Amino acid sequence: MFNDFTHEKITVTHATLNVRYGGNGPPVLLLHGHPRSHMTWSKVAPLLAKQFTVVCPDLRGFGQSSVPVDTPDHAGSAKRAKAQDCVELMQALGFPRFAIVGHDRGSYTAYRAALDFPHLITRLAVLDSVPILEALERCNEKFARQWYHWFFFAQKEKPERAILADPDAWYGGRTAQMNDDEYADFHRAIHDPATVHGMLEDYRAGLTVDREHEAADRAAGRKIRCPTLCLWSEKDDLVDLYGDVLAIWRNWADNVRGGAIPSGHHMAEEAPEALAQALMLFLQEK
Repeated sequence: MFNDFTHEKITVTHATLNVRYGGNGPPVLLLHGHPRSHMTWSKVAPLLAKQFTVVCPDLRGFGQSSVPVDTPDHAGSAKRAKAQDCVELMQALGFPRFAIVGHDRGSYTAYRAALDFPHLITRLAVLDSVPILEALERCNEKFARQWYHWFFFAQKEKPERAILADPDAWYGGRTAQMNDDEYADFHRAIHDPATVHGMLEDYRAGLTVDREHEAADRAAGRKIRCPTLCLWSEKDDLVDLYGDVLAIWRNWADNVRGGAIPSGHHMAEEAPEALAQALMLFLQEK
């Protein structure tokens, strides 16, 4: 697990990020989802590191990275702010241009980076997601029932109180795919009040400032320029909710392809070989 990877804290303008990186070759940044940390990539990153330099940070507000200062507009947890962190992190490591992969909440930061920094992002992969604006515009009874947490997590204070009353009951315990280090990192995060708050602020930003940024992108006709890969979990609900997932992404990117990975939602943990193979083929394309 992360053998021969360097582990350190790297400070950028507005955050201190907990990061592991290793390998050789073209750079690729891997961004985790909720409620995970960079440790979710522990099986995928070493496979990619055979051909790429792989960088795995905890997003600000998650894992062991710093938690942004609260503001009324949630700007510190905006995906635009997190994308800026990513660019600064990669520049600090000597990579001015790089590919970026995001899962779940991490995908929102990944495609925001591709929209805001098109000259720096060479390739984009989004896993188990559609843009926030697209999800909200399709919100119906099924979405509200299955993804109710989007709206609960956006409320003030109450979700923190509910989660921290029994984090293990809320998020679940150790899965069969987690080794000791992965579980210890996950357990620490969901039991830490500051980290739980930081993770929830990501949702509050999603329904406010992030939605506004995406609406502005659409109004301006702004689209993702780089080649884009969309992957989703066969046993999750993305297709059930949205049908043709690739058709939705074609509203946001001109060059999109993708398909399903045989796993549940946490595909990097449940199907690391299949995911690494799909990413490798995409990242190696000329």
